[in-house]
Amino acid sequence: MTIARRTAIRLSDGRELVYFDETTGAARDQADTRHLPPPPPTSQLRLDPLVDEWVAVAAHRQTRTFLPPTNACPLCPSTPEFASEIPAPDYDVVVFENQFPSFSDRVKPGEIDELTELVPVRPGVGRCEVVCFTSDHNTSFGALPPARVRTVLDALADRTTEMSTLPGVAQVFPFENRGIEIGVTLSHPHGQIYAYPMVPPRTRAMLAAAVRHAARSGGRNLYADVLEAERKAQVRVVGANEHWTAYVPAASRWPFEVQLAPHRQVPDIPALNDAERDAFGPLYLDVLRRFDGLFGMPMPYISAWHQAVVGEGRELGYLHLQLFSIRRAADKLKFLAGSESAMGAFVNDIVPETAAQLLRDVP
Repeated sequence: MTIARRTAIRLSDGRELVYFDETTGAARDQADTRHLPPPPPTSQLRLDPLVDEWVAVAAHRQTRTFLPPTNACPLCPSTPEFASEIPAPDYDVVVFENQFPSFSDRVKPGEIDELTELVPVRPGVGRCEVVCFTSDHNTSFGALPPARVRTVLDALADRTTEMSTLPGVAQVFPFENRGIEIGVTLSHPHGQIYAYPMVPPRTRAMLAAAVRHAARSGGRNLYADVLEAERKAQVRVVGANEHWTAYVPAASRWPFEVQLAPHRQVPDIPALNDAERDAFGPLYLDVLRRFDGLFGMPMPYISAWHQAVVGEGRELGYLHLQLFSIRRAADKLKFLAGSESAMGAFVNDIVPETAAQLLRDVP
């Protein structure tokens, strides 16, 4: 299966929007009728010298849309009564530049070089896009058919390829936030893609661990070895098929966390072949439905694609999806309080082997 048609247009403020259609009949010549201000300048990156990490400061995001009513949802198709971010009256999958981006290529002239001798500042050059999975406001990713999941995956592959070529981009990160408990500000089923101008802290830590493992194992890939061990042990495996395995990490930080990995080492989504792309959807949908079935209610979650970096260290990457929830019981959430937020030291309330068994037991 391949995408039937890819159509790119420009919104009234110059931002790019791309339709990914499963059929060839839909017209995509609708114009954006809104009168929008120009997109904001990019954020600042400020280095925290105490931990050697870059922090993005994007003050314009303070005014982003927050939980609008359904009839004013900016991710629904446009109607005669309301012009949304998508000019068309219907769509399959749509990707567009975020109106309130954390990173962009719109650099404001006269950026300062440093705040203090130890805190350099540079533009947050990159790109942020929104991915709408469906035009149906009242559904969820877990309710999509496998064919639509394949379309989403192909759209993410397309965007990863394009965004990886942008100047200054170090890593492309697709993700979905689901549920107001997570902090979602738009309830329409959607995800986002960040093209980072730096290698994020978790990826830096993973690369460092991969380098150490390769040095002591004669060049073996760390994630490949972890996946092989989990497939052999089976105790934490939630589901699998010919091309993918879904398992609870042995040292998971979150009450319920599952990683889905292809059996073949690939750096990113574009490198997946047709069989691997087709096989992903049924397994992922099964895991999502098990999440929702745990407590008989929609599970808040973060779904995060870990792809290889663009530059140095790319050969160490192993594509995988990390899915996790902050819900630890039907009436309890895991809050990132003192130890987690201040020290980055996680304490998990659920034994990973127990979490895997509970997920497997969901009908």
